[in-house]
Amino acid sequence: TPGGGFNGRPEKAPDVCYSWWILSALATIDRVHWIDGARLAAFIRAAQDEEDGGIADRPGDVPDVFHTFFGLAGLSLLREEDLTPIHPVYALPMAVVQRM
Repeated sequence: TPGGGFNGRPEKAPDVCYSWWILSALATIDRVHWIDGARLAAFIRAAQDEEDGGIADRPGDVPDVFHTFFGLAGLSLLREEDLTPIHPVYALPMAVVQRM
């Protein structure tokens, strides 16, 4: 979308959780380079509540655990933050998946 985030269907507002859903699919087929990762990371960071913590579905909304997890997972796939690498299929740390 123009704001850098992804949406799930036409006419729907961008939502942080789609950062994970779409990005993980692209990572699975080795096509993360198709998107503007810096703009997507900026959208995710803009949804962060800097006072109380957590990430909301979109900037200005109330953060919740679901969007915090998928926002951090998306940032991990983008390698934009100092986060543990995450597996794009299992949504688990790569080190855990490698031990399975």
